Amino acid sequence: MKLGVYNAILHDKSLPEALETIASLGLEGIEVNSGGFLPPVHIPVADLLSGSVAPAEYLKVFEETGVSITGLNCNGNPLHPDPEVGPEDADDLRKSIQVAGLLGIDRVVTMSGLPAAHAGGQWPAWHVNTWDSGYLDSQDYQWDEVAVPFWMEIDALARENGVKVAIEMHPQNLVFNPPTLKRLVDKIGATNVGAEMDPSHLFWQGIDPVKAIEWLGALVYHAAAKDTRINKNCEIYGVLDDRFTRIPADQTPTGLGGRHVVNKWPEDSAWDFVAVGRGHDVDFWSRFLVALHKVDPGMAVNIEHEDTAYNALEGLRIATDTLLAAKKSAGI
Repeated sequence: MKLGVYNAILHDKSLPEALETIASLGLEGIEVNSGGFLPPVHIPVADLLSGSVAPAEYLKVFEETGVSITGLNCNGNPLHPDPEVGPEDADDLRKSIQVAGLLGIDRVVTMSGLPAAHAGGQWPAWHVNTWDSGYLDSQDYQWDEVAVPFWMEIDALARENGVKVAIEMHPQNLVFNPPTLKRLVDKIGATNVGAEMDPSHLFWQGIDPVKAIEWLGALVYHAAAKDTRINKNCEIYGVLDDRFTRIPADQTPTGLGGRHVVNKWPEDSAWDFVAVGRGHDVDFWSRFLVALHKVDPGMAVNIEHEDTAYNALEGLRIATDTLLAAKKSAGI
């Protein structure tokens, strides 16, 4: 099992500096962003595909640090109906798979995407409680007419390039929990599409990540270490908290493609993403690692830091201490 870092939190550093930071923490792996919501800061995707940068030339910097690439990350919405978002995110995913194949990297992380509710719609529609038959009609369109053809193509492309595509089960996506992940795999007859096990989004949905790993079994290809704390306010607001507000343009909100940007998190939130260990203790993370190890002893687990209470290095140190203690406790 290889512990590492998803590099988005280190995009302010050069690649050698980012690798030095990861190595200084005693970690061995890096998951490199290759497109989607975020630009590919640490990998020259276009140059690698064109041949102007040779794979060996790019990989040399990793060999000199002892930190290896355990996967590429291309999280975005490849099914977005906005023509300024969906096609670009889908193309980024295709390129990420091709680049992974060139580099000999066998994992690409992404999201399933979310289409409009119906043909011609302009906004993604997330149906999570389909009590009205109209929602099921809409889901039939989203799955069978949009998602299935696209994901059959991606599964074939991944197979051709010797890559496994690991889908993060994330809200505002068709695949957001273990059953929807399994539904996609079954619908497309997947051979090279499975799950990235990020427990943070499962926690706030009330899902036990360890049981989810056991239920999905060999469909778990890759993992993230990201924690969630359920706050007292959840007793009133619930987990489906919609009190997000707009971030003024002069504060440069994070872009999501086209005209879309991230909104401001509620200050008295029902739940928060926190540094690994600040939401769940070492005992949980030990059981999490054991469950992953049973699926694949070589599983990569990469820290994703999104706790605003700590800067990048502080958050990574807290997470690293928690994971190393959990790994020792697990005896793996």
